Amino acid sequence: MSTYEFTMSVRQAARHQYQAIVDLAQSQAGELRVPPEGWLRTVRKALGMSGAQLAKRMRLTRARVAQAEKAELEGGVTLKSMQAAAEAMGCRFVYAIVPPVTVDNVVIEQARKKALATVGAASKHMALENQAVSDSRTQHEVARLMNELIYEMPPDFWEDK
Repeated sequence: MSTYEFTMSVRQAARHQYQAIVDLAQSQAGELRVPPEGWLRTVRKALGMSGAQLAKRMRLTRARVAQAEKAELEGGVTLKSMQAAAEAMGCRFVYAIVPPVTVDNVVIEQARKKALATVGAASKHMALENQAVSDSRTQHEVARLMNELIYEMPPDFWEDK
């Protein structure tokens, strides 16, 4: 086995481990969405806790709790403040970045996009030279190139040209 093949297999193994972690999170998150009032206010109200009570537990002012709840809705809350609020409410703070589908599907879609662009450009040139290929041959070439891109993951894989 060459050094290149060993490096690729190690890199691929590591990528598959990361994919498994993300896919597990994606499957567990399901259709989880932020409630209309945000998680801080929703959980606080579900617990029957007032803003003043949460503020006291966090050693903050009621106004600061209200600011945090508003900041969450506006996307300006920090992970640290979410963690502190969750702990003050006896909860656990969890965050994740998950794709809408499996990681493999996201990778496949990117490979398809790149393969279509590459094959499309080649097809244009061939058509200009009166050497157009059949649709089935084009589809076969797209599939072949997709598999190659997925396996090799070239450095420019995520760059849209």
